[in-house]
Amino acid sequence: MSVPFLWLVTSSLKLEYQVMQYPPVWIPDPVRLQNYVEAMTMRPFHIYIKNSLVIVLANEIAILSSASLCAYGFARLEFKGRDAWFAVVLATMMLPYYVLMVPHFYIFSRLKWIDTFLPLTIPQFFGGGAFNIFLLRQFFRTIPGDLSDAARIDGCSELGIWSRVMLPLAKPALSTVAIFTFMNGWNNLMGPLLYLNSPEKYTVAIGLTYFRSFFQHGGRSMWHLLMAASAVMILPVIIVFFSAQRYFVQGIVMSGIKG
Repeated sequence: MSVPFLWLVTSSLKLEYQVMQYPPVWIPDPVRLQNYVEAMTMRPFHIYIKNSLVIVLANEIAILSSASLCAYGFARLEFKGRDAWFAVVLATMMLPYYVLMVPHFYIFSRLKWIDTFLPLTIPQFFGGGAFNIFLLRQFFRTIPGDLSDAARIDGCSELGIWSRVMLPLAKPALSTVAIFTFMNGWNNLMGPLLYLNSPEKYTVAIGLTYFRSFFQHGGRSMWHLLMAASAVMILPVIIVFFSAQRYFVQGIVMSGIKG
């Protein structure tokens, strides 16, 4: 698993002809840090990074709030057809994204949302995704119900129990959902490719794709610069994962325990 990543890093520090040498050269000689400067200045990656961060942060707020609220309802509230509705939510996980591409595009085009960030952010406020709801519901079921009952006796509403009792105790699960959301939003190519047309609104994933085609149309594939750009783009994902690794593992483990 580590070999492709090591190859990415070492190739980003090589000269152009050294990337495709055989037998492969693992240690760059000389080490060329200028690759990173050239890669970041050949395309406006600062704009791509800003656009990706806007989309990712909006999705973090949308998914963490809406998915946790839905999960709390399925985990702790008693209402008619609760289990049947939860089964419907889980069933949506079996629908491939490519099946929904055409109806989604039709709806967003009628709403005149094409070439905006709205199709990539607004839908996340309505549930936050079946997998996230399932993960948080499983975690909420591990929290003792006596805490909720005590809060109700003190006069706390259901929204108050969700925000004051459940969310503070669900930090591991919320961190897990946050990591998945960041990774999916940062690496998402198909969504921005469908809905964004203006170059100033491109995200990191689209930027890397056009970065590669930019050199191929010019007759050269400057892999050392592409590797440098890829290394910079993968750095935020690595930082987010390792900074929340402890909560991530704890959230995955505890979500599988039946309450």
